[in-house]
Amino acid sequence: MESTPHQPGYHIAPIPRGVLGELSKIGEEFSELCDAANQGVRVMELVELADLYGAIESYLLNKHPGTTMEDLAAMSAVTKRAFQNGHRA
Repeated sequence: MESTPHQPGYHIAPIPRGVLGELSKIGEEFSELCDAANQGVRVMELVELADLYGAIESYLLNKHPGTTMEDLAAMSAVTKRAFQNGHRA
């Protein structure tokens, strides 16, 4: 198969496609977020953050059934508390 040059659409950087429910999709969405930030397009950054959220949610459904985004939010709050208090123990 012949390779074709990258033709920018929304994104300037070439970004490999991931598989929904797999880490590769989280990587794809993160790369798109970085590209949007590098372009300085704030609304596109927000769209990519939403897509990243969805990719993480799908990963949880696929790899960690029963674990929710609320579970991740709870752990994030505990981590935040630990850093604000200056210790992990």
